[in-house]
Amino acid sequence: MIDRRAFVKAGSTSIAALALSPQLALPEGTRGSEHAVGRLTLPMNRNWRFSPRRADQDTARHFNDTTFERVTVPHTNHKVAWHSFDEKTYQFISIYRRHFTLPRVARGQHVFIDFEGAMAASTVWINGHRLGEYRGGYTPFSFELTPHVDWDHENVLAVELDSTERPDIPPFGGTIDYLTFGGIYREVALRCVPSTHLDNVFARPVNVLSDHPGVDVSCFVAHLATRAMPLTLEVELRDKDRVLASARTELASVTATLEPEEHKLTLSELGPVQRWDLEKPTLYTVVARIRQGTAVIDEDQRRIGFREARFTDHGFELNGRIVKLRGLNRHQTFPWVGQAMPARVQRRDAVILKKELKLNIVRTSHYPQSRHFLDACDELGLLVLEEIPGWQHTGDKQWQDLAVDNVGRMIRRDWNHPSIILWGVRINEANDNHDFYVRTNALAHRLDPSRQTGGVRNHYQSELLEDVFTNNDFGFPLDPPNHPLYLNTEFVGHTFPAKPYDHGSRLAEQSLRHARIHNQLGSMTQYAGGIGWCAFDYNTHAAFGGGDRMCYHGVSDIFRLPKPAASFYRAQCDPTDEIVLEPAFQWAARADWSAGLEGSEEGSSRPMRGLIWSNCERIAIHVDEKSVVDVEPDRENFPHLPHPPFFVDRNRLRGATLRMEGYLGPKVVIERTYNVDGVDREFMVVADDDVLNADGADTTRVVMRVTDEFGSLRRYSTAAISLTLEGPAELVGDNPFSLVGGGGAVWIRAREQAGKVVLRASHPVLGTRSVSLQIRAAERERV
Repeated sequence: MIDRRAFVKAGSTSIAALALSPQLALPEGTRGSEHAVGRLTLPMNRNWRFSPRRADQDTARHFNDTTFERVTVPHTNHKVAWHSFDEKTYQFISIYRRHFTLPRVARGQHVFIDFEGAMAASTVWINGHRLGEYRGGYTPFSFELTPHVDWDHENVLAVELDSTERPDIPPFGGTIDYLTFGGIYREVALRCVPSTHLDNVFARPVNVLSDHPGVDVSCFVAHLATRAMPLTLEVELRDKDRVLASARTELASVTATLEPEEHKLTLSELGPVQRWDLEKPTLYTVVARIRQGTAVIDEDQRRIGFREARFTDHGFELNGRIVKLRGLNRHQTFPWVGQAMPARVQRRDAVILKKELKLNIVRTSHYPQSRHFLDACDELGLLVLEEIPGWQHTGDKQWQDLAVDNVGRMIRRDWNHPSIILWGVRINEANDNHDFYVRTNALAHRLDPSRQTGGVRNHYQSELLEDVFTNNDFGFPLDPPNHPLYLNTEFVGHTFPAKPYDHGSRLAEQSLRHARIHNQLGSMTQYAGGIGWCAFDYNTHAAFGGGDRMCYHGVSDIFRLPKPAASFYRAQCDPTDEIVLEPAFQWAARADWSAGLEGSEEGSSRPMRGLIWSNCERIAIHVDEKSVVDVEPDRENFPHLPHPPFFVDRNRLRGATLRMEGYLGPKVVIERTYNVDGVDREFMVVADDDVLNADGADTTRVVMRVTDEFGSLRRYSTAAISLTLEGPAELVGDNPFSLVGGGGAVWIRAREQAGKVVLRASHPVLGTRSVSLQIRAAERERV
């Protein structure tokens, strides 16, 4: 029998080794401090040394790396322009090194290094000993360091990172419509645990809709050494500090095992619990402990939500209530640094999707995404379809074995997230492959019988092995559902891209195409809803997009700034959430109007109709303070939208100042005013946050916009903005920055010193604006 310690020490250089490796899920919500007696989780994100070029003996313990660049994780191996760059510039083999000394309290523990994500193949050494290679850029992996650590002196961890598009690793092998970038782009931590410890915890709420809900808890207990003394395993459910229920079982003496043992406990008699829902996403905590006598030798915890989520033949049900799904796909990439953005920025995307675009679901196209993003989805009440890496290509048997392994790692990492309602277990838009997808689907059901599976295809006659037929349909009208459980997972997108500075008629038409699809999805209960392509513009290969390494498919641009299509999604929310009144035209640009008729685009001879997105009941339009017309939503052509579009004939509107009033009943609830002069009047600079942590990674976005005197975006403004930054931070972005569609953004990344940061942005005509941030001291890393 293989010794588990020896195996983990050796790493996994083949798929057979990967299949045997320990369950590598990282603890949720427990990184960052001494978690409990017996377990230490030690972040190790600062003080890495990086070189884009390999050197002889650069993985050796005593190699002189003082000339290497000092970097903080998340880290991109090569910064690029936000568009029009060569993706080959980041596709190289690099070396990362990290010196550390273990704290004395860790002595006697088993020490693991946990990587949350590195692109795309990582070979790891400790003190010159090669541990193995992990192949995969989107799923977590670990190696045990214990046999080779020096408890009394400095240790050196080395990572050779191959960021090329290797055809043996999903999603590669074909040409994919997105870029993967390079670097150790997610967090890293040391995990110090006793020989018997909690490897993972899966807590499944049951009987959620009854008066007696419970939680079935599976604790996966690792035994790295033979143990004679019995231990106690206990779990409890907490509502903040209040314990609602607990259970325990005895762990008999054991010999060392290759795989963690699953122990099942049930928490019952909870009393009343709040269900996790879209409007009130209540979260609870399950705490698991291993005790030796009265002493806690290990502890771990997971957040959960009580909810029942099922796709049915009459749509999607959440807690017994039909919810029509309205969502968008998300790529996790950003300008200049690719995927290497920290927690705050990842979480901000979830806020944009839920709070600004008013969505109720997101698809993680086309790979597992940051745990920080998923944590925010849990907290905000944003549903998730999560899927494995891939795009239109399946490789050989070894490639498929890696994809199956990705299924397991994705589910084990994320199975406690209440926001996740569907596992995507096919390669996006790849051809049918019966034997392969039997394996992926079976593994998903075995690991997590509580969730349904889907697999995104673009073949209407594709074989269905999963629970839900998830289908990309870019036609109009849509194909009718061909299976009882049916979800549209992509539409519009590449069939009608729109740059933020395109002619207004094109931008308006893009928004209408999203509206037409959702109107049809609302016409039949068997449509569970739809997830449009896509939320944000993104970088891609030369074979796709607009010829500049960009896909302009988003309803928002790559800086997360909205196009008119974003206003369609915003306007579908209930007015009690937010009152929306957004024209898709510019009042100052008469030729900008041409929207609302099928196929209308720039140059059309059709009547010039202005498109307005609003959730008001009617809109009163005034020109130069004279009442001109009241308009009603177009319920005739969009009967199945919660809030149809409004259209107004431009030829009826003559004058300088346009004022629109939105009504609910007899009451004016919102007003918007626009000037016909067409002059750039105001320069606005706003940061998403005003406080950052001095950890070398914490980052926030700074948005810049040129507007008229009433705050309306001047879409064709293209000024070059000069930036100066003072204080302990660095600028992520171009300087000067040329506005795109009247706006744009850069990011500010904190350094490791506390202090005040001031960013000054100078417009050549409208002057200088500034934003100030406070960088507060961060807890130092202990290793």
